Amino acid sequence: MDLDRVDRKLLNAVQRDNRLTTAELGELAGLSATACQRRLKRLRDDGVIEADVAIVSPHAVGRPMLMLASISLERERVDIIDRFKQAVRRTPEIMSAYYVTGEADFVLLISVRDMAEYEAFTRRFFHESDIKAVKTMVVMDRIKASLALPIEE
Repeated sequence: MDLDRVDRKLLNAVQRDNRLTTAELGELAGLSATACQRRLKRLRDDGVIEADVAIVSPHAVGRPMLMLASISLERERVDIIDRFKQAVRRTPEIMSAYYVTGEADFVLLISVRDMAEYEAFTRRFFHESDIKAVKTMVVMDRIKASLALPIEE
């Protein structure tokens, strides 16, 4: 899809703050509120804007521990990869997941309340025959939490 300068301006603005009104966005982009609303609807309908989300503080909801886990599967067969992807999508503790190249097959961002919950999670989720290795890193400090993509205007 071709995005013009106005689309890019709108995308940059809603990535920073999706609570801006269409009037405020229109002012930033040089459009009327109605024209801005139409563009945002098109961007959503076309899948350019995939979701409107809020970034929630893990501490505020009692899930202060974040883990990064690299997963290596036993074999790289399509059915095993697809089954693992489906399991990841069904698991609420997994906040983000990436199928990657390199030493690991997947990298997961996992939210838990404490180490006991992580241990229970690993027993339930990782102890399958298709998983060869799991390497976990505990996040000590969340430096940046963003889903914003750099978009040149």
